[in-house]
Amino acid sequence: MDLEIAPALTLPATELRWRFSRSSGPGGQHVNTTDTRAELSWNLMASRSISESQRQVLASRLGHRLVDGVITVSASESRSQLRNRELALAKLAQLLTAGLAPEPAGRRATKPTRGSNRRRLAAKEQRSATKAQRRRPMAD
Repeated sequence: MDLEIAPALTLPATELRWRFSRSSGPGGQHVNTTDTRAELSWNLMASRSISESQRQVLASRLGHRLVDGVITVSASESRSQLRNRELALAKLAQLLTAGLAPEPAGRRATKPTRGSNRRRLAAKEQRSATKAQRRRPMAD
């Protein structure tokens, strides 16, 4: 089952590696006997389905998730292995979509308005007056 990340980017099923294990948590005896936890791994560095520029962007943004160039996601929320497989695919797709998203436009710094500057100074003056009233009166 191929994983579509974007209309222009699809990961073939041959690049995806699955591993199944017993899931922890509630579920009774069913959990103790079936491998419902799904782990999905994708080798970013060896993939032929992405361009070199996409590889560099993903490596820099998802570097903390990489282990030897491989991204791994797991799903064990459901009692069904099929549902956990679907969840793992969705997690990987969401992770790669976020990693390939363009950087947001930077904030352009502007000067504070005259009114905001006045309000800031008035608040400082008020705070100063409040603290001055807490002091002992000066001995004359």
